[in-house]
Amino acid sequence: MAKQKQSVFFCKECGHESAKWMGQCPGCGSWGTFSEEPVVKQVQAKSGSGKGTQKVAKPSPIQEVSAEEEPRFTTGFAEMDRVLGGGVVRGSLVLVGGDPGIGKSTLLLQACKMISESGKNVLYVSGEESARQIKMRADRIGTFCGSLKLLAETNLDQIEAVMESEKPDVAVIDSIQTMYREDVSSAPGSVSQVRESTNALLKIAKEKNITIFLVGHVTKEGMVAGPRVLEHMVDTVLYFEGDKNAMYRMLRAVKNRFGATNEMGVFEMVQEGLREVDNPSAFLLDGRPQDASGTVTSCLMEGNSPLLMEIQALVCRTNFGMPRRTSNGIDYNRVNLLMAVLEKRLGFGLSDYDAYVNVTGGMRVNEPAIDLAVVAAIVSSLKDRVINAGTILFGEVGLAGEVRGVSMAQKRVNEAARLGFNRCILPKASMRDLQVPEGIVCVPVENVKEAVREILNGNDSQDRQKKEER
Repeated sequence: MAKQKQSVFFCKECGHESAKWMGQCPGCGSWGTFSEEPVVKQVQAKSGSGKGTQKVAKPSPIQEVSAEEEPRFTTGFAEMDRVLGGGVVRGSLVLVGGDPGIGKSTLLLQACKMISESGKNVLYVSGEESARQIKMRADRIGTFCGSLKLLAETNLDQIEAVMESEKPDVAVIDSIQTMYREDVSSAPGSVSQVRESTNALLKIAKEKNITIFLVGHVTKEGMVAGPRVLEHMVDTVLYFEGDKNAMYRMLRAVKNRFGATNEMGVFEMVQEGLREVDNPSAFLLDGRPQDASGTVTSCLMEGNSPLLMEIQALVCRTNFGMPRRTSNGIDYNRVNLLMAVLEKRLGFGLSDYDAYVNVTGGMRVNEPAIDLAVVAAIVSSLKDRVINAGTILFGEVGLAGEVRGVSMAQKRVNEAARLGFNRCILPKASMRDLQVPEGIVCVPVENVKEAVREILNGNDSQDRQKKEER
């Protein structure tokens, strides 16, 4: 008779399972992340007929399945409701991740305050703080007058019993890494505990129609700690991002079974907690310099919402044999690629210059639509030429120096016109079916050579026009 395995090895980063220890995980490539944990014993369902047998599930024809919208309710935050797809769905499981101290608990406590004031029962379960600590934060946020109850507990069996008796409409688990089940012998925060605890909470949410918010820790790479299957089990994954030293925070949806992904809401951290930012573009552009070279405005899309931001570049002659390249908010290799395009296609000798590129406001941008703005900022700093403050640029730059079209150009141009920009340099391919709004001039370009010429010549013509008006 084969010997039954008593333990297996799990990767702490992605949850990959192996019968033996390995130095490198074949699933995610991480080193030294395997840990030995006992096997969770599962009770097998009995087969056959008679007493105690499991009821056999029956499939339903697709024509008989109801396609009505899921019932939703508001969190009190319009930005959070939009990120969630129009509000919170009853019986859903939502995972909220973010760096330590970024404001996850504050965001959820404020949401619980407003949800409870609408007449719903809310249960806030904390495994990291005592009820007294939560009360101190609540006093800073404001006066709580709804039905909000606090529970400091980490035993999931006890929490399930409390949910059975209290029957809340919304529950918050802060955090999932501190929860444990008694039938799992591994320590809290391990792969087995996180997976089994999430599975139990998922069952509670679906069977009892309770909306549950899970707070998740993140790794040094910014991913939610624990097995990767954790993000697959939940209905929605939200990331709360931002610089802890800055005022604003961003709530981003990376998975949503009840709405669009990549939606983003912007919040401002104040003394009383978090406050919504109704116009994120104006908020991010506040304080930008008007007569400084190396600065330009671009537009990226966060879900279906356009967001304007400032791109800055500083190019100066190097004092060493190896030029320095530094980027903040944009991929370092992407900056090197764009500088190589400028050297090859336009003949700029950038090998003797240090280059520093920054996306203001602490934003992290991965969309290639800001390529043209990065190129313009680098050329502006190199030539010490100021780009007019009313000009906005967007477009993807290829290795051949071509400027490729981007999606949702109409929304980008409309947002620029709404905020008072009068000139937009964009890819020629994006001009198809584009309806130019009043008050803005669109300049299509096919390659970076045309874009740089439009930037420099456009500034000269606008300067001459200003002098003539004077």
